[in-house]
Amino acid sequence: MGRLAQARTVAGAFAVPMPCHARLQGRTVLLIDDVYTSGATAEACARALKRAGAAELRLLCWARVLRDRAGDR
Repeated sequence: MGRLAQARTVAGAFAVPMPCHARLQGRTVLLIDDVYTSGATAEACARALKRAGAAELRLLCWARVLRDRAGDR
């Protein structure tokens, strides 16, 4: 899938339960992802955490998919 398709796939897939919002207010959150492909999953998670009140997000991933030179991914 391309970046746009991946973004559509995870749109609305992540939410922070209301009882957790108070704990996130003004905090820095470390988001851990195993493989960073297009960034769509990390971006969707970050968006949900920011809406819930997180002040800052940091991303840690173990691997990253590199695009080939033809750019066909």
